[in-house]
Amino acid sequence: MNNLLTLIQQHPAIPVYYHDDAATCLQVLDACYKGGIRVFEFVARGSKAVENFEALLAHKRSHYPDLALGIGTIKTAEQAKQFVGLGAEFIVSPIVVPAIADETLAKGIDWIPGCMTPTEIALAETLGASLVKLFPGDSLGPKFVKSIKPLFPALKFMPTGGVEVEEANIANWFDAGVFSVGLGSKLFAKPEDASNENYDWLADRVKLLMSLVGR
Repeated sequence: MNNLLTLIQQHPAIPVYYHDDAATCLQVLDACYKGGIRVFEFVARGSKAVENFEALLAHKRSHYPDLALGIGTIKTAEQAKQFVGLGAEFIVSPIVVPAIADETLAKGIDWIPGCMTPTEIALAETLGASLVKLFPGDSLGPKFVKSIKPLFPALKFMPTGGVEVEEANIANWFDAGVFSVGLGSKLFAKPEDASNENYDWLADRVKLLMSLVGR
């Protein structure tokens, strides 16, 4: 098992986040780290993706050397090459693109491709992926994981979408055999009574999440 997979195994929840404002991104990263996150996925979904990712990388290098920071929503080899060049420690895709494997796995960078069917999973395995993102997780569900795991005993699975910070939901996924979980809006939706002054509410939610995945 490589270094990233070992880190994910120890901290098996990955936030999936984007914001146009760099200061907000840094506050969110701080809160997630405080709560126990050690693998963080920023996503290339907006016009500020590159510059904000660079700001996060600089912050991580200065303050959180034990954090793995990667980039998600990568759909082309050109995007993968760009962010690997910036310093992304892993690449996550919503789809399986062989050319992305050439820009990542072939160069020693971890790539987590997104799959929805057994055929896509088989292709990801053929290309050398060790961890597969099951997306959208809410459409597939834990029963899908149970069904496919015997077909791909060497692969590890991470659902993204449909994962909630709730004990029964987390238990259902891990009982089905997932290696880790990815969370976006379910993690970052601010409670109505939360303070606008800081992100203590997020740090507290992340602490709860980490206690659930570490059960």
